[in-house]
Parts: sequence; C-alpha cells; structure tokens
Amino acid sequence: MSQIFDHVSGKAYLGGKMLALKGTAESAVLNPATEQRIGAWIETPAADIDAAIMAAGIAQSGWWRKHSGLERAQKLHDVAGAIRERQALLAEALTREMGKPFKESMDEVSWTISAFDYYAEIGRHEMGRIYAPTMSGQLHCSIKEPLGVAVLIMPYNYPLLLFAWQAAAALAAGNAVIVKPSEVTTLATLLMMDVFAGLPEGLVQCLPGGPAVATRLLESSGTHCAAFTGTVATGQVVGRICGERFKPVLMETSGNDPFIVMPSAPLDVAVRGAAFASFLNCGQVCTSAERIYVHENIHDLFVARLAEEARKLRIGNGLEKVDLGPMATRASRDRYEAILSRARAEGARPLAGGQRPAGFNRGWFVEPTVLVNVSPTMDIVNAESFGPVAPIVRVRSFDEAIALANRSEYGLGANIYTKDLEEAMRAVDEIDSGMVWVNNPLLDNDAAPFGGRKRSGIGRELGSEGLEQFRSTKFVVINPKATPEEASWFPYADDAAFTGKA
Repeated sequence: MSQIFDHVSGKAYLGGKMLALKGTAESAVLNPATEQRIGAWIETPAADIDAAIMAAGIAQSGWWRKHSGLERAQKLHDVAGAIRERQALLAEALTREMGKPFKESMDEVSWTISAFDYYAEIGRHEMGRIYAPTMSGQLHCSIKEPLGVAVLIMPYNYPLLLFAWQAAAALAAGNAVIVKPSEVTTLATLLMMDVFAGLPEGLVQCLPGGPAVATRLLESSGTHCAAFTGTVATGQVVGRICGERFKPVLMETSGNDPFIVMPSAPLDVAVRGAAFASFLNCGQVCTSAERIYVHENIHDLFVARLAEEARKLRIGNGLEKVDLGPMATRASRDRYEAILSRARAEGARPLAGGQRPAGFNRGWFVEPTVLVNVSPTMDIVNAESFGPVAPIVRVRSFDEAIALANRSEYGLGANIYTKDLEEAMRAVDEIDSGMVWVNNPLLDNDAAPFGGRKRSGIGRELGSEGLEQFRSTKFVVINPKATPEEASWFPYADDAAFTGKA
C-alpha cells in the first residue's frame, strides 16, 4: 500500500510546521476505489485554531504586508515552481483520496500551478487609481489594501484547484490564509502545504476538521474575510455568521447548468461535449451539464449517440487506464442513487447506465447514465444531482430551450451548441447565469471571472475580480500645501446666510 500520506495523517499545518494533533478521535480516510484505509484526520482543537489565527495575524502584518508586490510575486512564483516539482505526487494523492482518474488529477494540479503564476503577476498590476481632484493643487487617489486573514472553506471535488483560485488571490493581495479542507480531501490538501515552506511561518495554514472548526475560524475577530464553496444550506450558515460580523465573504454554492443543443450544431461534437460536461470527475463538478435540452428535430439521434458514448467510457480505479473513477464517498453515491431512483419513479428511463457496474465488489462506482422521457418538472432537472447523469429534455424551439434554461433557482453556468450566430448571441444575452459556453463546455480562464447568480453564489473568483474579493479600497486626499478651504470652512460668510427671499 502507498505510504504517500504517512507524514500528514492526523496532523495540521500550523505556524509553518506539520504538527500532530491530540485530544480528539481520528476519522479514517478510505480510498474510494478500494475502500482501504489510507490515513486519518483529526479535528483541530480550539486552542490550536486560536494559535493558528494569532500566527496568521503576525505573519500577515509583518513581512508579507510590508514588502513590495514584486517580492510577493517572486514568492508566489516559487510556490508555483514547488507545486510543479510535486505535480505527479499531488495528482496521485488526489486520485487515491477522492477517486478521479489520474489524468484529471494531473490536470487539476496543472491548473493549480497556473493560478499561482497568474496571481503572482496580477497582484502587482495595479494598486489603485488617481482621480481628477475637486480642489486644485491636491492629489485624490484610492489605494488597495489587504483585508487581513482569509478563511477558506474547501469542497472535495477540486480541492487543490479551488484552494489555489482563492489562496493565490488572497496572498497576492497581501493577506494570510487559513484553509479548512473538506473532510473528504484533507490529506491531499495537507500534502500540498509543503510548497509554502518558503513563505513566512503562519502565512498559510491548514486546519483539518468539520463544521466546528469552520465556525470558530469564521466567528473569530482575528479573521477578516472568508471564501466558501459547497452547498446552499451550508453557504447560508457561512453567510449568516459573516453577515453578523460584517465580514466580506465569497461564495460559490452549487449549480444546475443547462446544456442546449440546436439543429445546426455538429452532432458528433455536441454529443462528445455533452458526455464530457455530464460525466467529468464522475459528475462531481459544480458546472456539470445537469439538464440537457435537445431540439426535437435531432433529439432521437442525439440521445442514441450519447448513450453509445456513455457505454464506451471505461470505469475503474483512477490509477488505471480509465475515464471514470468512483464517486468520492459512499454517502455521495447513496445520495446520487436516491436521485436516480426518484427520477425513475417520476417516469424517466435510463437509455444507458443507471446501475452499479458489474464486476466491482469494492469501491463506490456507478455507471454514467443517460436518462430519457424526462420532463422539466422532475426533481432531477431542478436540483443539483452532482453525479454522472445526463437527463435529456425534448424541446420544440430555441425560445422554449431558453425559457427552460432560466427556470432554475441556480445560475452558475450554461452551455449551448449551435452554429446559428443569432442563437448564440441570444443565449449569451438571455440566459441568467454567470458564465455561458458556446460550443465548448466548462472551459476556465485564469484571467476571466468565475461565478454565478441567484442561489449559485456571491462574488467572483479568478481574474481581477477574484483579486478584489480580498482587497479593501481606501480613498486618499492629499493637500500638500495645507491650504485652508476658505469657501467651505468656518466661519461661514454672512452673504451665504438665508435672506428670506428666493
């Protein structure tokens, strides 16, 4: 058995050191493909949480805030280089802990590197603005300042990448970072902490645990902003805690993304795009295609080909030659299977998949599923399934597809496949979402904002918008000659008084 997690199991990264935690029970970590124990995490005790917050404050207010953007950029480039040296190790850890194919894990680590390199540069791109003064001879400007200590609460589906999107931006802006990793991917997150050895001790820390650890971090007066990725219900709790303390918070809270296919679309490309958008990372992607609207003129051919595509996908241990690994946990598989069962009860029919794959006596594996006879009112269309399922709804027109796309409480992303330029432009303009992909699903760009509308969250990651989430703007007026403003100051001129006449 791999010993990859030995030096992080049962530990926290606190004050620049990997420290063994004591006093609370261990939670075993199982490989989702084999169900074998690969390590354990321990809930971080309250005293250690408080110590981490104090260490973060000292590190942030010292060297990190006081030094130049160029010096911080060099340090973040060093972090990116350290991740690059450990790419295969970190990818293996991701696959062993949460199940995704090694290829997808390597991609995730590659994107993580890119995020740190990007924010290393953009963090020193601009630090404010100069304004035309309202009084001659003065300087009016705004400057950007860090918020302080940022709390990052991570999900399990892309634990390293989403950490990088937030941590790289927060660090580039001059903040310290404390990450509370997902209970599902704690070990891989801890394993990444080695790359921060060149930063001031306490600037980046990782505290394992559940809701109690997150709550203590958020409630502390020693933390100053937060970022959360996860469910709506948990996001509401995070938002309430931060709102009561007027603490800025960035939130991404689930998606229910539409995928529209119109008659002009190249069918083979649309089918492959839909398979990728539905089944990537075993469907555990916030921007997955959760509901596919296909025009009636091509519906039957599309669903037949998508079913063929689903049956081709190789299922198995992510360290082998496969396309789909297991779901991350037994609980996530149970939840997903309950969603499929409900869809069948409402009248949907699996054209492909819908079962556990044959020949697997261990591991939380499921088949990629294509559902037909799906109506817009079914639960599976109106909630986040977070599993490898493609529910297909037949539509009669482009207008109907757009109306159904907007019939959701969520608004993260949206996809459309069409070669009709007018349809493409209307989709971009009319779909209520934070992102729209035309003929190319799920693509991110470090320089472009990522985020949603409605119940999909608040704020944006990536791009300059992502940097702004972790900065405060201060307006500055400088009167270099210290001249009095005679027209505005006391005593007021007699002729400025009310005379009783209009």
